[in-house]
Amino acid sequence: MIETSQLIYFIAASVAFTILPGPDMIFVTTQSISEGKKAGIATALGLCTGILFHTTAAAVGISAILYKSAIAFSIVKYLGAAYLIYLALKALKEGDYLLSSDSIKETDYSRLYKRGIFMNLLNPKVSLFFLAFLPQFVNLQTGNVSTQMGVLGIVFMIQAIVVFSIVSAFAGSIGSKILDMPRVGLYVNWMKASIFSVIGIKLALSHK
Repeated sequence: MIETSQLIYFIAASVAFTILPGPDMIFVTTQSISEGKKAGIATALGLCTGILFHTTAAAVGISAILYKSAIAFSIVKYLGAAYLIYLALKALKEGDYLLSSDSIKETDYSRLYKRGIFMNLLNPKVSLFFLAFLPQFVNLQTGNVSTQMGVLGIVFMIQAIVVFSIVSAFAGSIGSKILDMPRVGLYVNWMKASIFSVIGIKLALSHK
């Protein structure tokens, strides 16, 4: 259905987009440094799960509604911004407390996974990205456009998981070296709050 050369080009382009220092990459890196490698991977899995929704939305045309409707776009955008500001305030309340990758509980991984999903779904620009990106690699002559977009979305998700896992491992190793430093928890949580706030404000002020 999809030519090998086209698929290789798609994977290369997908990796290039994934490693760019965007909100998702910053989010995963921050979680990995503050709560460990496994926390970063759990967050990344949540973000990548959201890709399935965006791929489906692009395939059936829901993303087109966001693109055409200013109201729908604004609603999703402001919900996402509000959620990020909530995370920023929560980070501030944590004060000097900082979890390590050894002490984090299983339930916390579930929480981080869900957090990743929410952040991804509440960013309408992600839907628009897939609406614009995936069709570039669809072969109209073979038909089944929706199926092709679904396959491409899954491939994008897999490479994103691999890239984010590598980043999580690297950032987590850095975090493990600074966990025992005096008051490092306070500084890291302030950094998290600042990053979440900046991303949230940027999302709220964003346009299509």
